[in-house]
Amino acid sequence: MDATKITEIANAIGGTIYGEANPSVDYVTIDSRTINSAKGALFFAIKGTHQDGHRFIANLYEKEVRAFVVSDIPHDLAKMVGAVFIVVEDTLDALQRLAVWYRKQYHIPVIGITGSNGKTIVKEWLYQLLHDEFQVVRSPRSFNSQVGVPLSVLLLEHNAQLAIFEAGISLSGEMERLRPMIAPEIGIITNLGQAHQENFSTMEEKVREKLILFKNSKVLICSVDNDLVYNAALAATKLTGTQLFTWSEKGGEADIIVVRRSLGKGVELQVTYEKRQLQIPLPFSDAASIENSLHCIALLLYLGHGNILERGSMSNLAPVAMRMELKEAVNGSTLINDSYNSDINSLTIALDFLKNQVQHSARTLIISDILQSGKEEVALYREVSRLAVAKGVTKVIGIGPAIYKNEKLFPQPAEFFLTTEAFLASASKSDFRDEAILIKGSRDFGFERISAFLERKVHTTVLDINLNAIIHNLNHFRGLLHPGTMLMAMVKAFSYGSGSYEIASVLQFHRVNYLAVAFADEGVALREAGITMPILVLNPEAGSFATMVEHKLEPEIFNLTSLTDFAREVEHLGMQDYPIHIKLDTGMHRLGFISEHLSGLITALKSSRSILVKSVFAHLAGADEAKHDAFTLEQITIFEKNTALLRQELGYDFIRHTLNSSGIERFPQAQFDMVRLGIGLYGISALPNNPLRVVSTLKSTIVQIKDISPDESVGYGRKGRVDRPSRIATIPIGYADGLNRLLSNGVGSFLIRGHRVPIIGNICMDLCMVDITDVKAEEGDEVIIFGETPSITEMAEKLNTIPYEVLTGISRRVKRVYFQE
Repeated sequence: MDATKITEIANAIGGTIYGEANPSVDYVTIDSRTINSAKGALFFAIKGTHQDGHRFIANLYEKEVRAFVVSDIPHDLAKMVGAVFIVVEDTLDALQRLAVWYRKQYHIPVIGITGSNGKTIVKEWLYQLLHDEFQVVRSPRSFNSQVGVPLSVLLLEHNAQLAIFEAGISLSGEMERLRPMIAPEIGIITNLGQAHQENFSTMEEKVREKLILFKNSKVLICSVDNDLVYNAALAATKLTGTQLFTWSEKGGEADIIVVRRSLGKGVELQVTYEKRQLQIPLPFSDAASIENSLHCIALLLYLGHGNILERGSMSNLAPVAMRMELKEAVNGSTLINDSYNSDINSLTIALDFLKNQVQHSARTLIISDILQSGKEEVALYREVSRLAVAKGVTKVIGIGPAIYKNEKLFPQPAEFFLTTEAFLASASKSDFRDEAILIKGSRDFGFERISAFLERKVHTTVLDINLNAIIHNLNHFRGLLHPGTMLMAMVKAFSYGSGSYEIASVLQFHRVNYLAVAFADEGVALREAGITMPILVLNPEAGSFATMVEHKLEPEIFNLTSLTDFAREVEHLGMQDYPIHIKLDTGMHRLGFISEHLSGLITALKSSRSILVKSVFAHLAGADEAKHDAFTLEQITIFEKNTALLRQELGYDFIRHTLNSSGIERFPQAQFDMVRLGIGLYGISALPNNPLRVVSTLKSTIVQIKDISPDESVGYGRKGRVDRPSRIATIPIGYADGLNRLLSNGVGSFLIRGHRVPIIGNICMDLCMVDITDVKAEEGDEVIIFGETPSITEMAEKLNTIPYEVLTGISRRVKRVYFQE
């Protein structure tokens, strides 16, 4: 959003100003959790079904947001010095009125897209095709609702040459509100399906409502082959004078005639337009992708950019990440998780994707009731059954009262359950083997539990995680901080081997300011588990940038290449002021910008509007050892100097942090704005006699006991020898579980019934043996590998390594058990 005066906004939305009128704002938000920058932010306090934005005003004020649009004046207005409030009757209506006014300031071609399916894909493909020719602004992701459209329109800036916005409706009358916000010069109507049909009396009514978007458009692009859409468009455009620009694959009378032929894994389209023929290869062959491609081709030809088609750009279209997920499942199976929504049209698309999993001959569909279809129940599930057969499904599992009632419509084999809980109670992972499994369900059915069930990993040896100990350790380190110092918790490497979302949820509940993970996948897993707090990704890879933005993950930027690549990706996704974290190298010499490279960094940061520096940080190389104190102090001095330079040159503030767990304990003067708590959270300290509590206990059980004589050996290579009659216990943990082989032959020991017992012989992949001759142990007894005694620090010392390595080396197949005392 270009900088806009508060007074202009108040006039545009018919609001009354209270408080100090800020000169301007350049960023509008409705979500208190996604404030990218307090400076220039304008928060609309929307009242929704489940949340009221007014509840978060005080918190936002504490975060230095100073401009608000409200329908209720805060009772403590006098305390909010420097804040300005624009008071209106309805904040959502005000947001939409602002978008209408703001759109009128821009006289550029605007493309509006509507339809039941394909809106986001067409929009994203058009961006891919046009962004080299134009400065394009587009709706982020699927921002096409009554809230998403105004937020999209408010992304327009003075340098925009072309805009692409999508619009979605679920009720009659909604498009009339969206139309003046988008005000498209060019319109595209995509596929029309059953979504939200229950809110319209007929399909004809729904298409008429969608076409309202193009009431004042210059041209509307559509397919002649879709009779419902074409006839409605023809009637509407005759009334408005809007030009129809059409395409057809079926030989209909159209501006563009298309002939399709198979071409390996894709197709080739022969496109005829104005007596000119183009041969256009596409990298896919499914009907939905071809239809979406033809909308894009029609637009390019209408705009006179056939040159883009001639250079083969359509064959380079990248897939658009939607909501289907392809994952490895149990017993050699593949899982397609499309449990976001469920209607006939999206089911068809998902079944096409299932059919393409040619590595499996068996295909299972797990489907919930289809809600709000607008169809009569028997007809609906007869259609579901027909589609399943047509797409090669070999087994159907239906969940929900409606599909359960209509089970006779489905051919065998098929199973039906009233609830997700009933399915999970009866299902076994052995029921699924070497097959492709599509999970297709409405959100209400909680199919994520089925996904978790089909992916779940279990192992008998367990790592007990004491959540009370984590909270105790967190509070201990918080007690070492100066007032106002923020805290980032490190949950990378599976939370140092302790688990992912389980630990993160505790930290979120206890209001840690930030989480940090090593790779984007770890952050995505946390987001999918409901973690909403800010997450820093320390080792972002270029291939994960789009995924990071989708899940609101913030990258560490350590060189100009990563900065340029990420800024380009954010721009490609149509976003701005996306938070990044600059890594400085003050002597660690691993990753980061050295002092000599700061000038280039500053230049690059100043030239990009798509990103915003959220924090600058560095790593201390030897904060845990007194012998390195002089070097640590030198690192701190360099860090302070370089961050001061960055603040001066960038002209805005950011968070600074360089202390790790050891640094918090030993260098309190260098806390800056935030500290990073890592291994200390899990009970490891650089100081002796510390008050930290043990968090992790690795334990197993005795599975077998044998008596052996002095002339017998134990284990591979016959390395285990005894000089007396002995009792040997076998424990189900080995080096595949993370038990280091260097602990073999008496180097390491475990605790059984309060007694130390030595490891005898070589540690095997899945098992190891201990000598229990002096302990009255029995099969089934508990075995402590590490915990209070022996400690993880002791084990690390015997391995000549650090506790980090021991913790993070515990295999994922070791089950984590969390408990709170």
